[in-house]
Amino acid sequence: MIAGKKVLLGMTLEEIANETSHLDLPGFAAREIALWIYRRGAMSFEEMTNISKRGRKSLSENFFIGLTPFSKVSVSTDGTKKYLFPAGYNKYIETAYIPEKKRHTLCVSSQVGCKLGCSFCMTAKQGFQGNLSTNEMLNQIISIPEKEKITNLVFMGMGEPFDNTSSVLRALTLLTADYGLALSPRRITVSTVGIIPGMKRYIGESKCQLAVSMHSPFDSERAELIPVEKIYPIKEIIEVLKSYTLDKQRRISFEYILFKGVNDTQKHINQIVRLINGLKCRVNLMRFHAIPGSSLEGTDDEAVQKFRDKLNSKGITATIRVSRGEDIMAACGLLSTKELLENK
Repeated sequence: MIAGKKVLLGMTLEEIANETSHLDLPGFAAREIALWIYRRGAMSFEEMTNISKRGRKSLSENFFIGLTPFSKVSVSTDGTKKYLFPAGYNKYIETAYIPEKKRHTLCVSSQVGCKLGCSFCMTAKQGFQGNLSTNEMLNQIISIPEKEKITNLVFMGMGEPFDNTSSVLRALTLLTADYGLALSPRRITVSTVGIIPGMKRYIGESKCQLAVSMHSPFDSERAELIPVEKIYPIKEIIEVLKSYTLDKQRRISFEYILFKGVNDTQKHINQIVRLINGLKCRVNLMRFHAIPGSSLEGTDDEAVQKFRDKLNSKGITATIRVSRGEDIMAACGLLSTKELLENK
């Protein structure tokens, strides 16, 4: 990178205007630059044809756009794609693109690895290598060929978003801004294990959807699956959520992976109902995807359906999330670049 050059991807409209103010560009230029980068995915300043040649030359002398191409793509038999991106020296992240008939979802990473140690997650086995910048989060979205097909974004990839709250919130600002990708907040979901300070900031500063990893309604049992339960108990997380009056368009969901003989009994159903009583939400039931070194087993499909039906019978909206991309290690809990890091 040339000394003194700044990266525009990740800047707000106001920041672009301030940074380019000395270039003698017309007043509309900052917005057009933002639209070229965020909406149109311009890879070079030469593509910005409604800016003068002189203006484009000045931009290229002072700035980088900041897009980084993916290094590899893996394609599943079900159409899911997993993209590998570099994220600094000897660091990598994975992003999953999940096409369906009426929606096309991109699962975005927020960290390289993760420090929270959840027992069912491959990313946790990798450990923590660093936070992603806003630039690196947006790059996952803008740099794939399917960028114009994306209807939904989920921050459910590698890492815990609320362990990197400020960068995630900045990314959401740019994703929803009219000069940015102009996505509806209803189409964006951020998932957390329940980092309460970050969750509070998110609820206050964003209008996007929220998903909380529950996986057990019992403290000691959840702590075995999600160690941070000892700091942010699920009961406290739910009390915080109940204390907010959320917009009618905003949805809270609880993620619940079913483990055979661990969290799939009637007592779990009863406790879930007690915990979330009075909270407008849904429960997303998920299959467990086996990972090396784990003694956990997934609940069979028939038992998962019965679990859903029993929750529904008690007035809880419960759905079963379809598993996608397992054959390329792109399904929930399987994203990891540990092998790449170890082989470098």
